[in-house]
Amino acid sequence: MKDVLLVLNTGSSSLKFQVLGYEGFEVLANGKVTGIGASARLSATVADAGRTIDSPLDGSDHDTALSAVLDLIDRFDDGWRMVAAVHRIVHGGAQFVEPVIVTPEIVRALKALNPLAPLHQPYNLAGIEASDRLAGHAPDIACFDTAFHAGHDPLFQTFAIEKPLRDRGMRRYGFHGISYEWIARALEQDHPDIARGKVVVAHLGNGASLCALDNGVSVDTTMGMTALDGIPMGTRSGAIDGGAVTYMLRALGMTVEQVEAALYEHSGLKGLSGISNDVKTLLECGEPAARFALDYFTLKVSQYAAMMAVSMGGLDAFVFTGGIGENASPIREAIVARLAFLPPFQTLVVPANEEMMMAIHARALLEARR
Repeated sequence: MKDVLLVLNTGSSSLKFQVLGYEGFEVLANGKVTGIGASARLSATVADAGRTIDSPLDGSDHDTALSAVLDLIDRFDDGWRMVAAVHRIVHGGAQFVEPVIVTPEIVRALKALNPLAPLHQPYNLAGIEASDRLAGHAPDIACFDTAFHAGHDPLFQTFAIEKPLRDRGMRRYGFHGISYEWIARALEQDHPDIARGKVVVAHLGNGASLCALDNGVSVDTTMGMTALDGIPMGTRSGAIDGGAVTYMLRALGMTVEQVEAALYEHSGLKGLSGISNDVKTLLECGEPAARFALDYFTLKVSQYAAMMAVSMGGLDAFVFTGGIGENASPIREAIVARLAFLPPFQTLVVPANEEMMMAIHARALLEARR
């Protein structure tokens, strides 16, 4: 019998998963269900069986998606015993600053944070609820994207608003913390000299942010109270004048739902280009609007990188990670070129591995209970 961890990243229309060995964290199976809510489809690879699966599913909700993953494990496992389902949760608020074993009370507390991450949190929790129904024999463990930033100095957490609003949780939390924690760990293992320095990490994907790591500790980050703030992203606006939001509501007569959709779903690279939120598509496109969108993106990443350097009082290295950061060399080169006025710094590309970081946390939590 081989103990395994099922690591899940549940979104509104997709469920990404990995089956990792409990002892060595080797990847035994991985894949995703796409088209949740429409025409769901499972694509997966089982390592030992040498099998690749790509098939439509009979159903399209989150239960169907997770059932397909569990069925895959049952069909192709080699004596696997799932000891926990590990879930990525975008927002832990001020309360959840380390991984936890999920209880009904914790689910209720996390649901209260749904308005702070409307595109992510409800679906992250749908994954937990599906797991509880379908695989209740194994505990659910929640890992939080906000937790790695929980120790920020108040200077980097606080909004310049009155105290009654601050007391109601209006502050900067930061996100992509699981990714940044993995980068800090990877640097310590592979580049210890860099790890001990002042490092800006750029997690660039459809969601994007920057983090200031000083001796492996998060000092500052570009996202704030929600995952909308900071640099522009695939479909999200990034930082925008708060007065622009009130203008949309009052002068343009938009509803709250319309404003939310505009800023979360129709802005960023997609909104600027009018073509796509996909960087590869924009790089290959000859349209001026595509070039403008990419120039805007690299400008903002560079500007915020300089801000992160100010927060640390220096810059020794710049690390790229995430889908864009790892694969789009023209974007990396444009960002580094804009920062050429700074004293020399090292540049690295470190692959993201949030699943491994989640597995490490889950095993530590389970071992502590024994």
